Amino acid sequence: MLKKKIAFIGPGVMAEAMIAGLLRKKLAQPEHITVSGPRRDRGEQLNKKYGIKTTTDNISAASHADVVVLSVKPQRLSEVMKGLKGIRSDALVLSIIAGANIKKISTGLKHKSVVRSMPNTPGQIGEGITVWTSSKEVTSEQQETARAILGALGDEVFVEDESYLDMATALSGSGPAYVFLFTEALIDAGVHMGFPRRIAEQLVLQTIKGSIAYYHHAERHPATLRNQVTSPGGTSAEALYYLDKAGFRTAISRAVWAAYQRSLELGKEKQGHIPEGHVDDE
Repeated sequence: MLKKKIAFIGPGVMAEAMIAGLLRKKLAQPEHITVSGPRRDRGEQLNKKYGIKTTTDNISAASHADVVVLSVKPQRLSEVMKGLKGIRSDALVLSIIAGANIKKISTGLKHKSVVRSMPNTPGQIGEGITVWTSSKEVTSEQQETARAILGALGDEVFVEDESYLDMATALSGSGPAYVFLFTEALIDAGVHMGFPRRIAEQLVLQTIKGSIAYYHHAERHPATLRNQVTSPGGTSAEALYYLDKAGFRTAISRAVWAAYQRSLELGKEKQGHIPEGHVDDE
């Protein structure tokens, strides 16, 4: 990996997260990383922060790279691919663009070795999870390269079936939004009861953090852990009864399914919308 030259086409927040992770884990050298984007000031910012090369010329960035990472906004992909020439035939193209399938990228770039991935926003602090797949032309060495690069964002899961990427968009890609909404609702409930907001936030955030840590420690099914804190006729039993009566589980299932259907729709549309769950500020 240290010898690989990597070009990022699009200097957004997820691209920066990958760069930071690669350098932090010593998987790449700053002089071997080039970022290309339309804003010169953004390039100067990244150069000052990480010591990497920057340019406004996509062709120049991509033509010498072993790995070309597509990290532009979804609605700019078609335009960017039209002007992206000179990618080496033995290079790997790695896309983190939501809603863009391998066929679209391969056809648009006239390039066969393509990895498609779906990271999520916690990847910005190295705590994300990325689901990814590859075209059949991607070699085993290139797969390991992709695994290392995506691992810079946190955990990664390889799948053979590309259709899983749309499922991942709905579950883990949009997942942080569900968690934040649930967190917000709990905090508001605490404020409604009479807690100062800062105390409600502290109680809720540590409860969520501690519950996840306990889940990993206990290594038991969530239903078992839920039953442990649900005494017959107690407060938790009363709250859970109301949540089930209100259709809590069904609402979550339907919400994820709706996101999945929307992901499928966006994949069929022209790149003019940003699927929810995708973050990029450039």
